[in-house]
Amino acid sequence: MTIPDPVLDHLCEVLDLPDLAATRYELGSLIGRGGMGSVYLARDRQLDRQIALKVIDVPPEEGQPLLAEARVLARLEHPGIVTVHDAGELPDGRAFLAMRLVDGVRLDVFLGSAPALSERLAIFGKLSDAVNFAHSKGVVHCDLKPENIMIGAFGEVVVLDWGIALRTAGDRARSAVIAGTSQYMSPEQAEGIQIDHRSDIFALGVIFGQCLPHPAPRPLTAIAAKARSREPENRYAQVGDMVTEIRRYQDRLPVDAYPEPVWERTLRFAERNRVLLLLLATYVSVRVILFFLRPG
Repeated sequence: MTIPDPVLDHLCEVLDLPDLAATRYELGSLIGRGGMGSVYLARDRQLDRQIALKVIDVPPEEGQPLLAEARVLARLEHPGIVTVHDAGELPDGRAFLAMRLVDGVRLDVFLGSAPALSERLAIFGKLSDAVNFAHSKGVVHCDLKPENIMIGAFGEVVVLDWGIALRTAGDRARSAVIAGTSQYMSPEQAEGIQIDHRSDIFALGVIFGQCLPHPAPRPLTAIAAKARSREPENRYAQVGDMVTEIRRYQDRLPVDAYPEPVWERTLRFAERNRVLLLLLATYVSVRVILFFLRPG
């Protein structure tokens, strides 16, 4: 007797479900599945609240380093970084992370709703603030992508998947960084070379380019291109430097990444000094009129 493939798939899913009998959590539905584990909707019976439960599919002997990363993440207290409530080991030896359940939409879904440029820049600013904070604590995400970025119900931007993708400096980072997503992965990360925070800046450059409408203002596309330069030294040195460039564009100031032509510089000056130029034009017009109206 042959068992149909759908039945086999369902049996495999059931067998793969985490055993939460000895924990305070009650398993709900599957939220998503990645290369290293799965995320489930769960309920914390003790506090009576919903959480996101991430179960890491690694052998028991590899679980402790992941739990150590969870402890690092727990110290990153920032509104833009997902909160870890608990971490431990299940009866089957798999490691788990209990995290805040973010109620909202992913960044790629948000961008699909065609928001205004000002909204896009505001969202990216909040994302950059969270990543910059992590960098200030010596933490590199290594897997930034729209699927790992949530826009919450109150407009907050929360970066997810730190528990799996987080890699800090050291020999361990050298051998583990290839676990990222190729489209957003810096060249040095893809090649397995030692990385630093500039690898995240590369990913932010790719994401920023996707955040822009089409056609996009040339200064903003230049900022995105600089951030995703192939050589790390040609990117922005810090996330804050990239944000400063974006704010300069918003303030109608020149952007270092974009050597604008003279005509654009003139137009930008006119836009920034519209009132002054209007007053000057009015003054000149009045002077001309008075000149022609003066007595012979």
